[in-house]
Amino acid sequence: MFSKLKIFTGKANIELAEKVARFAGVPLGDAKVTKFSNDESFVKINENVRGTDVFIIQPTCEPVNDNLMELLIMIDALKRASARRITCVIPYFAYARSDKKDQPRVPITAKLVADLLTVAGADRVVTIDLHADQIQGFFNIPVDHLESTSTFARQFKSTLDLKNVVVVSPDSGGAKRARALAQKLHCSMAIGDKRRTGNDDNAEILNIIGDVKGKTAILFDDIIDTGGSICKMTDALVKKGAGKVYAACVHGVLSGNAIENITNSKLEKLYITDTVRVSAEKKKCKKIEQLSIAEMLAIAIKKIHIDESISILFR
Repeated sequence: MFSKLKIFTGKANIELAEKVARFAGVPLGDAKVTKFSNDESFVKINENVRGTDVFIIQPTCEPVNDNLMELLIMIDALKRASARRITCVIPYFAYARSDKKDQPRVPITAKLVADLLTVAGADRVVTIDLHADQIQGFFNIPVDHLESTSTFARQFKSTLDLKNVVVVSPDSGGAKRARALAQKLHCSMAIGDKRRTGNDDNAEILNIIGDVKGKTAILFDDIIDTGGSICKMTDALVKKGAGKVYAACVHGVLSGNAIENITNSKLEKLYITDTVRVSAEKKKCKKIEQLSIAEMLAIAIKKIHIDESISILFR
């Protein structure tokens, strides 16, 4: 007999959590998540969770450290309240780009966050489109790594003429992701040759590897932060003869001058998912359209709860 399923959320993306709960047919759990005047976070679970199968929906988006701390405290509160199993549903996994030691005396923060979640008491993690697949290996608990490729594929199949389309990865690191979308759209792919200059927010586009002339290009990446790389890649594609350029980025962080950069770019449209909460002001940008991954998360939660395979989500 399965234990009772309960879904809780912090303050990171309440709108997404409510959608997931509706699709799952489960009301959101009652939890008080607040801050004291000294900026310390506080969590109180206002209902019985003893012996239950608990899922916490909490992307670690901006403010990253506050949302991460909320998640850790919620795990601890639920563990001490005798929840049977605690699964962290982290649609956007922050610090994922700090996944290797590529400079002297720098941390591998993605591994640190994985350790924090495990030590806090998480039994399982569900996430979407990690920056690098190997981050799964940073955990000593099961990780279900979902992909949003099908969500974008459905969108492009319904809105574009796919006879002359090319999917473009902004760099070699995202080639596997771009290839998966290209296979679903039955089209060719190209790769950008990108070099970082200075900090991670600056990139120089050296070349486009592949044929894009006269084609509709779809830039596909995992994260759009300031939008600098995507906009520079768009310019490079136009110079190479691409007709129209669309972009699909899973996690719409949209920090700094992102909205201004996108608005002034030659992009036709940018598609993002709701893994990250986007403010009403940013949603006013006519070039940005948000797609929901709530139903996919709800299916994953229900399958995990009854110990069934989630491989159907990868078809």
